[in-house]
Amino acid sequence: MNYHFITIEGNIGAGKTTLAHLLARHFNARLILEQFADNPFLPKFYENPDQYAFPLELFFMAERYKQLKELIHTKDLFQNFTISDYLFTKCLLFAKVNLKEEEFRLYQKLFDIINQQLIQPDILIYLHAPVQKLQKNIRKRNRHYEQSIPDEYLFNIQQTYTNYIKQHNIKTLFVDAENADFLGNEKHLQAILDALEKDYSEGQHYLVLP
Repeated sequence: MNYHFITIEGNIGAGKTTLAHLLARHFNARLILEQFADNPFLPKFYENPDQYAFPLELFFMAERYKQLKELIHTKDLFQNFTISDYLFTKCLLFAKVNLKEEEFRLYQKLFDIINQQLIQPDILIYLHAPVQKLQKNIRKRNRHYEQSIPDEYLFNIQQTYTNYIKQHNIKTLFVDAENADFLGNEKHLQAILDALEKDYSEGQHYLVLP
C-alpha cells in the first residue's frame, strides 16, 4: 500500500461514510468519521441558514481539528494507516457556500492558521454523483433535517468541490459514483481496492465503476 492516510470526500449523500467503513475494515485501518450529529447548530441551520451558518461552520471546524490533530500526536502500532470520511478543507468549501462575504473572510483567516498544523492525506477519493442520486440517498437515510435540502444547494456544493480539486494539484481519485453500491455490489468496492494499488502522480485520476 502506497498510501498511509486516505481521505474520502464528496457531496452530501455521496456515500463517503459507507466507503470509509468498508475500506477501514478491509485494511484494518484507523477510522476517523465526521461527528455531524454532535453539531447542535445543524438542524437550526437548515431552518434558518442566515442566522446559524457562522456558528455551524465554526463548530464543524473546531471538531474536525480536534479529531485530525490526534494524527500528529498519536502513533498506533497496530494500525499504521488511517482512513477519514472528510477533508479538513471541507470547512473552507462549505463556508464559501454558506457564509456572507465578510464572515467568510474572517473564517478563512482562522482556517489558514489551523490548516497548516494538520497532516494532509496521501490521496483523496472523491465520490461524484449527480444531484438526483444524492437526493435519493438523502431520502433513504432519512435524517429529518436533511429532507428539505434544495437541489440548488447540492449543486453549489458540488461545483465548489470540483472547482477546488481542479484548481489545486491534489492527488485525487475522482470516482463516478452515479451507480455506486459499495454495500450491495462487491465489484464496486473491488474497483476502489484495485485502484489503490496504483501509485498515482499528483492531479486528478478518473475511475468509472464496473
